[in-house]
Amino acid sequence: MEKEKENKEFIIRYFNAMAGSAVTRELLEEYITDRELIGHILFFESVFPNYEIFTDEMMAEGNRVMVRGRLKGRHEGEFNGIPPTHRMVEFPLVISYQIDNGKIVHHWLMADSMALIDQLGMTQAPA
Repeated sequence: MEKEKENKEFIIRYFNAMAGSAVTRELLEEYITDRELIGHILFFESVFPNYEIFTDEMMAEGNRVMVRGRLKGRHEGEFNGIPPTHRMVEFPLVISYQIDNGKIVHHWLMADSMALIDQLGMTQAPA
Protein backbone atom coordinates (compact mmCIF):
# COMPACT_ATOMS: atom_id res chain seq x y z
CA MET A 1 0.00 0.00 0.00
CA GLU A 2 2.93 2.33 0.67
CA LYS A 3 4.15 2.15 -2.95
CA GLU A 4 0.71 3.14 -4.27
CA LYS A 5 0.65 6.15 -1.94
CA GLU A 6 4.16 7.19 -3.06
CA ASN A 7 3.16 6.89 -6.72
CA LYS A 8 0.02 8.99 -6.21
CA GLU A 9 2.07 11.65 -4.42
CA PHE A 10 4.56 11.59 -7.32
CA ILE A 11 1.77 12.25 -9.85
CA ILE A 12 0.45 15.11 -7.70
CA ARG A 13 3.96 16.67 -7.61
CA TYR A 14 4.20 16.20 -11.39
CA PHE A 15 0.83 17.91 -12.02
CA ASN A 16 1.73 20.75 -9.65
CA ALA A 17 5.06 21.30 -11.42
CA MET A 18 3.26 21.68 -14.75
CA ALA A 19 0.22 23.63 -13.51
CA GLY A 20 -0.35 26.96 -15.21
CA SER A 21 3.23 27.59 -16.30
CA ALA A 22 5.25 27.12 -19.46
CA VAL A 23 6.26 23.48 -19.73
CA THR A 24 9.73 22.74 -21.08
CA ARG A 25 11.33 19.51 -22.22
CA GLU A 26 13.81 19.84 -19.34
CA LEU A 27 10.97 20.03 -16.79
CA LEU A 28 9.24 17.04 -18.34
CA GLU A 29 12.43 14.97 -18.29
CA GLU A 30 12.58 15.40 -14.51
CA TYR A 31 9.41 13.29 -14.31
CA ILE A 32 9.13 11.32 -17.57
CA THR A 33 11.20 8.94 -19.70
CA ASP A 34 8.25 8.05 -22.01
CA ARG A 35 9.23 9.96 -25.20
CA GLU A 36 5.73 9.67 -26.67
CA LEU A 37 4.23 11.34 -23.60
CA ILE A 38 6.83 14.12 -23.69
CA GLY A 39 5.99 14.81 -27.35
CA HIS A 40 2.26 14.72 -26.63
CA ILE A 41 2.61 17.23 -23.78
CA LEU A 42 4.82 19.59 -25.80
CA PHE A 43 2.28 19.50 -28.66
CA PHE A 44 -0.62 20.30 -26.32
CA GLU A 45 1.46 23.03 -24.69
CA SER A 46 1.89 24.65 -28.13
CA VAL A 47 -1.88 24.48 -28.79
CA PHE A 48 -3.15 25.27 -25.27
CA PRO A 49 -0.31 27.21 -23.60
CA ASN A 50 -0.18 26.85 -19.82
CA TYR A 51 -3.06 24.35 -19.81
CA GLU A 52 -3.91 22.63 -16.56
CA ILE A 53 -5.13 19.16 -15.66
CA PHE A 54 -7.62 18.96 -12.82
CA THR A 55 -7.90 15.64 -11.04
CA ASP A 56 -11.39 14.35 -10.29
CA GLU A 57 -10.32 10.87 -9.21
CA MET A 58 -7.00 9.08 -8.74
CA MET A 59 -6.41 5.37 -8.18
CA ALA A 60 -3.21 3.40 -7.81
CA GLU A 61 -2.26 -0.24 -7.96
CA GLY A 62 1.31 -1.47 -7.96
CA ASN A 63 3.37 0.80 -10.20
CA ARG A 64 0.34 2.25 -12.03
CA VAL A 65 -1.66 5.39 -11.30
CA MET A 66 -4.87 6.21 -13.14
CA VAL A 67 -6.31 9.72 -13.20
CA ARG A 68 -9.78 10.71 -14.30
CA GLY A 69 -9.82 14.44 -14.76
CA ARG A 70 -10.21 17.43 -17.03
CA LEU A 71 -7.87 19.46 -19.21
CA LYS A 72 -8.57 23.19 -19.21
CA GLY A 73 -6.85 25.74 -21.43
CA ARG A 74 -7.17 28.42 -24.08
CA HIS A 75 -6.89 27.41 -27.76
CA GLU A 76 -3.95 29.52 -29.02
CA GLY A 77 -2.26 27.24 -31.58
CA GLU A 78 -3.31 25.22 -34.61
CA PHE A 79 -4.97 21.94 -33.65
CA ASN A 80 -5.48 19.32 -36.37
CA GLY A 81 -5.98 22.01 -39.01
CA ILE A 82 -8.17 24.20 -36.79
CA PRO A 83 -6.66 27.69 -36.46
CA PRO A 84 -6.58 29.29 -33.00
CA THR A 85 -10.06 30.24 -31.77
CA HIS A 86 -8.82 31.80 -28.49
CA ARG A 87 -11.67 29.96 -26.75
CA MET A 88 -11.38 28.43 -23.30
CA VAL A 89 -11.95 24.69 -23.45
CA GLU A 90 -12.39 22.05 -20.80
CA PHE A 91 -12.76 18.38 -21.65
CA PRO A 92 -12.61 15.11 -19.73
CA LEU A 93 -9.80 12.59 -19.95
CA VAL A 94 -8.50 9.42 -18.37
CA ILE A 95 -4.78 8.79 -18.23
CA SER A 96 -2.88 5.86 -16.80
CA TYR A 97 0.78 6.18 -15.85
CA GLN A 98 3.31 3.42 -15.27
CA ILE A 99 6.00 4.56 -12.84
CA ASP A 100 9.41 2.96 -12.41
CA ASN A 101 12.43 4.34 -10.55
CA GLY A 102 10.67 7.65 -9.83
CA LYS A 103 9.74 8.42 -13.46
CA ILE A 104 6.79 7.90 -15.78
CA VAL A 105 7.92 5.21 -18.20
CA HIS A 106 4.66 4.54 -20.05
CA HIS A 107 1.21 6.06 -20.37
CA TRP A 108 -2.21 5.38 -21.84
CA LEU A 109 -4.60 8.26 -22.55
CA MET A 110 -8.21 8.58 -23.59
CA ALA A 111 -9.75 12.05 -24.00
CA ASP A 112 -13.20 13.21 -25.07
CA SER A 113 -12.11 14.65 -28.42
CA MET A 114 -15.72 15.30 -29.49
CA ALA A 115 -16.22 17.60 -26.49
CA LEU A 116 -13.06 19.45 -27.50
CA ILE A 117 -14.06 19.76 -31.18
CA ASP A 118 -17.52 20.95 -30.13
CA GLN A 119 -16.04 23.65 -27.86
CA LEU A 120 -13.81 24.81 -30.71
CA GLY A 121 -16.98 25.35 -32.75
CA MET A 122 -16.23 22.69 -35.33
CA THR A 123 -19.37 20.56 -34.98
CA GLN A 124 -22.64 21.37 -36.66
CA ALA A 125 -26.16 20.42 -35.70
CA PRO A 126 -27.87 18.11 -38.18
CA ALA A 127 -30.02 19.89 -40.76
